[in-house]
This record gives sequence, C-alpha cells and structure tokens, in this order.
Amino acid sequence: MATKNLLYTNPKLCQHLADYKLRQGLSGYKSLQNCLKTTPNGRTSIYKWDTEIPRCCFCNGYQGRLFLCLICSSISCSSHALLHAQSEDGHDVVVDIERSELYCCLCSDQVYDPDFDKVVVSKNMMDMPNNTYTVDDGIRRSSKRRKVNSLMDLDFRKSKRLVSMRDRREKSCYPLGLRGLNNLGSTCFMNSVLQALLHAPPFRNYFLSGRHDRETCKKRSADRLCLACNIDVIFSAVYSGDRTPYSPAQVLYSWWQHSAKLNLASYEQQDAHEFFISVLDGIHEREGNGRTPTKDNGDCQCIAHRVFSGLLRSDVTCMACGSTSTTYDPCLDISLNMDTSNFSSIDVANKSVTPKENSGICTLSACLDLFSRPEKLGSDQKLYCQNCQEKQDSFKQMSISRLPLVLSLHIKRFEHSVVRRMARKIDWHLQFPFSLDMTSYLSSSIVRNRLGNRIFTFENNEADTSAEFEIFAVITHSGMLESGHYVTYLRLRNQWYKCDDAWITEVDEATVRASQCYMIFYAQKMLYYKANDGLSCMPLSPMRDPFFPIAGCC
Repeated sequence: MATKNLLYTNPKLCQHLADYKLRQGLSGYKSLQNCLKTTPNGRTSIYKWDTEIPRCCFCNGYQGRLFLCLICSSISCSSHALLHAQSEDGHDVVVDIERSELYCCLCSDQVYDPDFDKVVVSKNMMDMPNNTYTVDDGIRRSSKRRKVNSLMDLDFRKSKRLVSMRDRREKSCYPLGLRGLNNLGSTCFMNSVLQALLHAPPFRNYFLSGRHDRETCKKRSADRLCLACNIDVIFSAVYSGDRTPYSPAQVLYSWWQHSAKLNLASYEQQDAHEFFISVLDGIHEREGNGRTPTKDNGDCQCIAHRVFSGLLRSDVTCMACGSTSTTYDPCLDISLNMDTSNFSSIDVANKSVTPKENSGICTLSACLDLFSRPEKLGSDQKLYCQNCQEKQDSFKQMSISRLPLVLSLHIKRFEHSVVRRMARKIDWHLQFPFSLDMTSYLSSSIVRNRLGNRIFTFENNEADTSAEFEIFAVITHSGMLESGHYVTYLRLRNQWYKCDDAWITEVDEATVRASQCYMIFYAQKMLYYKANDGLSCMPLSPMRDPFFPIAGCC
C-alpha cells in the first residue's frame, strides 16, 4: 500500500519555490490571507488596494496579468516579472493578482503548491456565512463523493462547505461536468485537451457508463499506472457534481510513464496536439488488442480508435502514363496547413507572424481545400512507376476514405525550419463554422471530381458514418511560440463556456469565433444533439448509462 500511495502524491515543487519555502516557510502565504477576496462565482483574487489601481513598478502599466512579489510586495507585469526576479536575489516566486495562483518568474510559468491552495481555501471558508450549508446538500452528493474519494487523492478534502456554497451560487443552467482543472505547473496544455476529451460525446459515454472498470483492471500495478484507469477517475471526479477545481495529478503521472521514451516527463510546457495523440495512444496500448488499425487488419476495438480514428486515402499519380498508386492510413486527427503565401519573407526566430494587410482571412474550408488539393511532388520524390518501369514525376492527392465519430482538426500554427534555424508561430485569424459538412473532402467526391464524375465503385467505408458534424470544443493558443497559454471553449446545450485551467466562465459566440484556434473538435451531428439532450438530466452514478447507446462504442 505504501508503494501505491507514493504514485499519487502531489507534484514536486520547482527548485525556486522549494528554496523560497525553505527560507520563508508559510509566512508569505499566510500574510496574503487578509488580501484574498472571493467573488460570487467563486473566483479568488488579491485586493490590497482600496482606491489605487495596481500598476507595474517598472512600466507603470495596469493591463494584462499583474504579479505580487511574495518577498517585497512589489508589482510587476508579465513583461517585467523576470526582470524583477533577476534584479532582486531570491524574489523568484510571485502571485497572480487576478487568479491568486503562484507563478515562478525564472521558470516563466505557473507552479503548484498544495500548501498555498490550503491557505486560499481556508480563507474562503472563514468568509463563508454559517447558514450556507444544508443537510440536503450534503446528502445529495455524499454517496458519489465517498466512491470518488476512495480512489483518488483530492487536494481539497476539507472544503466540503466551500463546495456546497459554490454549487448553490452556480447558475442552475450550468451542465453537469463543467469543472475547472488546476494548473500543476506548465500544464495548461494537458488541461485544455482533457476538457475536450471529457465532453466528447461517445468517449464520455464509454467511461461514464462503466465500460472501463478500474477496480478490476489487470493493466494496473503497484509500480505501473494505467492511463485509462486514471482517465476513468477524472471522469468520475468531474461528473460528481463537485464544482471545486480538480487537480489531475494522476493523469499527469500516468502520461509521464507512458511518454518516458519521448522524454516528456517534466514541468516544461508541452504541445497540446502532441499530448492529445500521446494520450489516445496510451489508451490504445491499455485497452486495444495490440494492433494499430490499418486497411487490411480492420479496426482496433479500443475506445480511442472507435471514437477518433478515421481513414485517409493517398493517391499518387504518374504524370507520364497516368497510373495511380493508392494507399490508406489510419489517423486520429487531421493536421491542416494555413496558406502562408501572403506572409512577409522576413521573419524573426521564435516570434509570431501576422499576415500582410489586405491579404484576406483564412477559413477552415480553405485549409481543407489545401489539404485535398493535388500537389506535385519534388524532383527528389519521384515515383517509381510500375507501368513505366522507371522513376517519373508525379502528383499526390489526399482525401478521407472514412470519417470518425469525433473529428479532430489540428491547425498547424507552429513552423520550424531546420535550414533557416528558426521557428515561428502563425498568428492568422481562422474562421471556422459551427456546423461542418465534410462531403466535399470524401474520397468518392475527390476522385470523381478528378476523373470527370465518372462512375466508380467505392467501398462502404463512407456510408457507415455521416458527413455532417457539429462543433463542441475549440482549443486555442495565445501568446508567443515559447511562452503561450492554452484555453478550451466548450459548447454545451448551444452555450459556450471558457475553460481556463481552474476557471470556468460563460462566453458568447463572438468570443469563440475571435479566438486563435489550434485544435477544433466536431462530433457527428446526431451524436452531438442526442448527447446534449440528455446532459441536463444525467445521473451522478458512473455505473448507470446517462447517454443513448452508440453503435460500435458501447
């Protein structure tokens, strides 16, 4: 048991925070308690100034993120936080004034400390009126909470009264399953992807209906975590009705073990798209039959591939004789390039680039057109034509042979050039529809258009799934290439919600459309609407099926 418990301890502190606590203890945390104020929606901020607006001591600015030094109480903005730490020895750790979250200036990211969270929660409980907790509130959630607490290490075990107070103040129309995720130190990439997975209709249906039984899972051991088991744990926690932000430390540790060969087990910021693929690959290893789905061996029966896997078709045509070689490849998502032909040729390494004036607006349909457009291969990629018996110039065209239940589109905003030894982020606004028809990008449509609408016999892959999709999640990336931040927008019952780590807020469609999308998730239209119809009346028990049965997924 002791070995097993060690796997679920909180993340280690960054070295700078550990040094601060060694010198100062908890005195700095406790001195902030009187400055903490909680808004009616449960958000905690620092209010130390009665009339004066807090400003950066370097640039006198007051907009954007501001940080309060735990040593000298000076204020610095995000642009000058590092300068403050470099100019004052030992002033490495600050507090985000708006969010009341710890931030390490030298690591340039949020850091997590359960002792600081206890101070914040304790202050909230002291400010709470005595009559906010009722017996009914406790009974309503007790059975579910007992089951969840027996399987995970919660960071807020002593905050039941606070949970009840926040639940009563939440809007009654908020769907079950909206719960913030604490940033454990540069883990916004993980939180953003988890929010999308937690609300992917067929994926959510699988875990909430008890299809993966973590109590009898044979892949779990004392020294090896099962990623699927810990995904199941977070589903139970998020859909328990508890509104207190949850710390997904177990998922992080499981992913670290799974990604050990990729050298990703660190508190450095990672790419959200890479995390998404890695998590699905980890679930496949634990639940699949050991085979990756291909055109020949059929589909893998793990939940990751049954929900997210599609099939791409690649046609390479000889330009001399016209013969075509066709290959099929399974995919968990589709990566789309943005047309950067209008960008300036002079870019600065590690900087964002924006399009020239009057260059137009990029659209998702344009990205899909670019993806399925015939492309002439270079001279170093000449095809060996079996008909000509020699290498010939050729062109390649991609299409979709089979659509998945949940379509994940990855927008390539990060470019890395080995030759020019530089990297850049493309800060181009992308327009995307909430309803998407993929018929034009199916292999049947692409091939018939290429060959003059002649009648060809196609396999039944395309007939198995609908080509009409509805959007339900958007992952955005803001900031620079090396120091950005990921946020997820969720669409539940036709209302959008912003999931910014621990904070959940209601937003309008215009905010979502104006965001800098990085990953877009669409569900088949039938799945989206039926899942949302049953969302408001979902039972709390994870062993009952709150959704309609989905063919191939249950």
